Amino acid sequence: MEFDFRWLLFALPGAFAIGWLASKLDTRQWKREQKNSPKAYFKGLNLLLNEQHDKAIDAFIEAVQNDPDTSELHFALGNLFRRRGEYERAVRVHQHLLQRGDLPRSERERAQHALAQDFYKAGLFDRAETAFTALTGTPFESEAELALLALYERTRDWRKAADVARHLERTGTASFATRIAHYLCELALEAQARDQDDEALTLLAEARKVAPHAARAHVLGGQMQARLGQPKLAMAAYAELLAVNPEAFNLVARDFAEAAQTCGCQQRALAILSDQYGRTPGMHLLQAIAKLEPSPDLQRERLSRHLREQPNLSAARSLLTQSGFKLSESEAPLVAATLDQAVRPLQRYRCAACGFEAQHYFWQCPGCLNWDTYPPHHVDE
Repeated sequence: MEFDFRWLLFALPGAFAIGWLASKLDTRQWKREQKNSPKAYFKGLNLLLNEQHDKAIDAFIEAVQNDPDTSELHFALGNLFRRRGEYERAVRVHQHLLQRGDLPRSERERAQHALAQDFYKAGLFDRAETAFTALTGTPFESEAELALLALYERTRDWRKAADVARHLERTGTASFATRIAHYLCELALEAQARDQDDEALTLLAEARKVAPHAARAHVLGGQMQARLGQPKLAMAAYAELLAVNPEAFNLVARDFAEAAQTCGCQQRALAILSDQYGRTPGMHLLQAIAKLEPSPDLQRERLSRHLREQPNLSAARSLLTQSGFKLSESEAPLVAATLDQAVRPLQRYRCAACGFEAQHYFWQCPGCLNWDTYPPHHVDE
């Protein structure tokens, strides 16, 4: 049976018509999707600006469903999840991006950085470390190393923190000398806890070499020498601190006086303390002077002079104590207790960065985790 080619005259126009209709339907669907996607995106953006995060997330999810290949929508959605503390959902979004084979290299590196941030915020520090390390050699390398520095500080891995800080310093990111000195001091404290005093002293010497003007290594060095029964070496460490960082000397003024008493160098120490008090008057120095020259009359005279020049409640309370209050036996304890209660909040150290107050001096603020943000004097001064 021969094929009748006349059928082609009917089949070809029919196939063309079917193809034309299919393309029209596909174009309409594509236009509808494109129309819905920006609408959902802008709706989510508007809700986000109005702090309506729950509704914004729903709008972004709708936009992603309409256009699953748009990476920007995924990044926006993942960042929203992270900001809301929904770290598991943020991780899933960014992992989905990384699994896409058509993602450009720049977007893949961006997704890797976002995923590392998700792990860090979620407290999964081992995974965060791996994710940040994978960004070596990418445009996010400096940001990743700064994040690793914060991670190692939180996990108290001081050796890795020091290595990262040194690398950042070599690449010209910033100067990290003071931070490296703090890390070496932390390692020295760990060595001291293991009764490895020689190693601790070596680490403190290295810290002083890295950051000569940083106070902590001098303070710890003096305290360690005093504990080891070397008061003259302790005094030398404190005297070096006075030379390189006079303001921080307030922190060890009383330790300096105690070391002087132990080695019989009271007069020399008294001259140094009096000279420093003349330059920068403060209650720490005044208490150290009183330890070396405990005469009540002299102490009352010093406190009176201090109150005239720098009135504060701590000095007033000390002066009243020295004078015996001149009250009845039942009244004096009541007044003393009231003054103690009033003075106690003022005898604290306050972080200059976040305002966190503490009874003891911290080299790293427990509130904001910044270093060297505590001035070396109490609030009332």
